[in-house]
Amino acid sequence: MEILSYGSGPCSQAVDSKWKLVDKCLNSRQSRFPSVGNGGVYYTNTISRSGSVRFHDTNKELQRDFGSLSALEGSKRTNCKAYSESCDGYVIGGEEDVADIAGVEEPATNKVVIPGLPDGSNGAPISSCFWEWKPKLNVYYEKAGCENVDSPHVLFLPGFGVGSFHYEKQLRDLGRDTRVWALDFLGQGLSLPFEDPAPHYNKEGVTSDGNASSWGFGDETEPWATKLVYSIDLWQDQVRYFIEEVIGEPVYIVGNSLGGYVALYSAARNPHLVKGVTLLNATPFWGFLPNPIKSPGLAKFFPWAGTFPLPTNVKRLTELVWEKISDPASIAEVLNQVYAENSTNVDSVFSRIIETTRHPAAAAAFASIMFAPRAELSFSEALSGCRKSNVPICLMYGKEDPWVRPLWGHQVKRQVPEASYYQISPAGHCPHDEVPEVINFLLRGWIRNLESEGSISLPLLEGLDSLKQANARELEFIREGSTKSVMVRFYESTFSLWDRIRSYINHRSKLRNSATKSQ
Repeated sequence: MEILSYGSGPCSQAVDSKWKLVDKCLNSRQSRFPSVGNGGVYYTNTISRSGSVRFHDTNKELQRDFGSLSALEGSKRTNCKAYSESCDGYVIGGEEDVADIAGVEEPATNKVVIPGLPDGSNGAPISSCFWEWKPKLNVYYEKAGCENVDSPHVLFLPGFGVGSFHYEKQLRDLGRDTRVWALDFLGQGLSLPFEDPAPHYNKEGVTSDGNASSWGFGDETEPWATKLVYSIDLWQDQVRYFIEEVIGEPVYIVGNSLGGYVALYSAARNPHLVKGVTLLNATPFWGFLPNPIKSPGLAKFFPWAGTFPLPTNVKRLTELVWEKISDPASIAEVLNQVYAENSTNVDSVFSRIIETTRHPAAAAAFASIMFAPRAELSFSEALSGCRKSNVPICLMYGKEDPWVRPLWGHQVKRQVPEASYYQISPAGHCPHDEVPEVINFLLRGWIRNLESEGSISLPLLEGLDSLKQANARELEFIREGSTKSVMVRFYESTFSLWDRIRSYINHRSKLRNSATKSQ
């Protein structure tokens, strides 16, 4: 398997080319990169590091709506004006909901110059490691900045279909002054099993190769994979034990899309391990089947919930769907949807996704994820749990996200009015990869604000005499010799004032009641 070149650094465990655990770091190799022509996507063996491939809509008639992927990432592509429904505690009632939070006044705008990303020589080296969590279940992770012993830990959680490689720009930059970690969820990235969880057996009971490209499609499950389901509950456990056993200290968790849901869930279940949560266009729901613990009666109507082996009908369906979604042209089109700026270099992201799809366990893992039950805690319940435990929350949302529309960020803000909310434009579903300069700047400032217990102002609010409901700043930075800029709005809660008034009224009422009783 080919992986991108990283700087070497000390780590506890890694694997060799035969996928066995050894006591050294991964030797990295250069990945192949895609090229795009009129006929579609094809491969070249090499490409210069300064080269860039961007996927354009060269043929509008070939555009397809990848409904399954869009649904997984948490939102239908609809017009808010014509769409109204209730889902998981969130009420979508149209653009008036946004107006309730954003206000109607146009905010004042001024320009702020922020640092660009470090170049190759100045960035922090990244260590690639494996952690054996359970027998046969090895978690791949990357880390940087381990020498920053007095700095806080920051853990990044990826979205669906990607892995720790999606945070390379954060590890190289933030790793210069912070201890940074990023992991691959089990069933994704390089956290795929090294052995077949449900192999094919011949008549003599000996394992056969079967379809060499498809692990998990046999009829008998190996003992270590008997209860294996790639679900949010599994990933929440994975994050908890990773913090306890590998990091060893409470962390700030940053999650994009699916990773945002898992970040909230982990913080709600283990607030003692989490110092704060940052959501990057977090998906507000995940999973289609009822949870067997919360709804045991309803769950009985769904006999298969992502375990191994796969039922025969699921195998057939998976083979058909997997052939389509793992196609390089399909992956390129999805990337083109979620990145707002055509200038963004997605070469490495594309090649690493392709790399994952070629693992023999990838197709069965995808089926398990698709049919896994919902989490024990809904997104809304996890959000409430974090608030009750006083876990600080920060929202950094790309405005041009076609899946998790800005409305979802405003709904989170409504439920947790004290959360810091930054809306970034232009930016899509993955702002950390599209505008990493902005995300890194905001994240550094937010963590410093918390670490200083408020003595350091939140980013973009320094020196302001007054704050409107939505204060906009133009952030300017240098990227590859060119000046770039984006607009960032900080939303102050319209509910914070009301909360203070309500608290004051309740306090006065209690005082009057106490005075009455004393008389």
